[in-house]
Order: sequence, then structure tokens, then C-alpha cells
Amino acid sequence: MMKKYKIDEKTKKRRFIITVIVTALAMIVSGSYFSLMLSRVPNMHIVFYLVLGVSVLVVAYLTIWTLCASERHAHLAKILKRSYLICLSVGIAGFLTLQGLIVSGARSEDAKADCVIVLGAGLRNGVPSLVLISRLNAAIRYVETQGDIPIIVSGGLGRGETITEAEAMFRYLRSRGIDEHNIWKEEASTNTRENMAYSLALMEEMGLDAENTKVAIVSNEFHLFRAKVIAGKVGIDAVGIAAETPGLHLRVLYQIREAFALALEVVTVAI
Repeated sequence: MMKKYKIDEKTKKRRFIITVIVTALAMIVSGSYFSLMLSRVPNMHIVFYLVLGVSVLVVAYLTIWTLCASERHAHLAKILKRSYLICLSVGIAGFLTLQGLIVSGARSEDAKADCVIVLGAGLRNGVPSLVLISRLNAAIRYVETQGDIPIIVSGGLGRGETITEAEAMFRYLRSRGIDEHNIWKEEASTNTRENMAYSLALMEEMGLDAENTKVAIVSNEFHLFRAKVIAGKVGIDAVGIAAETPGLHLRVLYQIREAFALALEVVTVAI
């Protein structure tokens, strides 16, 4: 019979101290990024949630690792360790599956449209963010090949902003030579689902037959798959036009974030 390995008191204490120190550091780092997020540092909301997620995973693992050193909690530690590994495996598999779906939709489609919807992506001191500028430039390039078709700029008033995203997009497009009569503003939405629903209502208000209108959804490549799924749910016949995300770091951050947003969309539908 195999002899059971016993962990000495010194090792138990060392594991406990390591766990406490790492937990404290994780709280400090997460708190720091949370403060930066509240200060409206660009894209810090994404970094905060990533740091928080990694911190929870690390602290949970170290807690189980510490419990494993105690004979009294050995059975509980074994159950927790097994549960942790199962959840981690399922999470990684799900994340990779969602990334595959996101990548599958990250391209422009070669199709003629009757209308364009540009989805908002935040402002910086009243002007479009770099991500939003990439969408607007992609929309300009697209309408140049499509002729005189309306462009719906969709986005409401963000926290701390004095103008809506739609108004900022309107000004940008007009300054680039787009006829202001072809720019329709949807200024009430706060998320992608509202972007689609309110833009559809605006199309109908402006006299477009939604059932027979092909719509080009302009967004960044990481967002197109989910945007088209939501568009289909509200009744929009959509094709995707991909805007290139500026900067590799932004692309990576938003690509990771989008997997969780897509998962939430799937869960919402299931419920």
C-alpha cells in the first residue's frame, strides 16, 4: 500500500503566507485598475475586468492549494480542486469556441446595401474615439462604392459627454464631405441591441421598408459577428462591413472582451 505523503507544518505555513500575500496584491492591483476605470482612462474598463478575472482564478487556485496541505480539509480540497479544473476546462473550451465564431464573422461582405448603420464606440472629449473613427472611415469608403444611400449613425449620450455619439459621428461624416441630408441620427441607444432596434424604428420612420431593405452594419471586425446576430433578431437583413481596429493592443483587448459579451448574448437568449 502506497504511503500517504504528509506535508510538514513549515510547508503549510509557507503556503498560507503565499496565499495571503498574493490575495492582498491581487486586491491592490484590481483596486488600482478600478480607480483608473472610474477616472475614465480609455479602455481601462476592459483591462480592469481582465485583471479581476485573472486575480479571482489565481486566488481560488492558491486557496485550494493551501487547503490541500491540511489533513483536516483534504476531502474538501479534493472536491474543490476537481471542480476548479472542470470549470476551468469548460471555460477555456467555451472561450475558444466563441473566439472561433468571432473570427468567422470578422470580415467585410461583398454585397450591395440600401442603407448603412454605423455603430457607436465611444467619444473622447466630444470627438469620436480611435475605434469609432475607424468605423466612420470604413463607412465612408463603403458608401463611395454604393452611391447615394442613407447612413444611420447610432449612439446615445455617454457618461460625462455633452453631445451624443450620433451627433459626433454626424459632424465627422459631414466634415469628410458626406451630404448631411444622407446622415440620419439615432441618439437614444446605449448598447448594440438598442442600436439595432432604434435604428430599425428610424428606418421605418424615414420611409424605408425594413423587410425589403438590405442594411450594411459597420463595426470593427471583432464586433461584427455579434452585431449581425442581434440585427437578425430585431428583423434587420444585414451584411457586415469590417473596420480595422487601430493598434494590436486594442484588437487583443476588444477581442477578449467580445467573447464574454457574446457569451452573455447567448445566455440572455437561453433565459
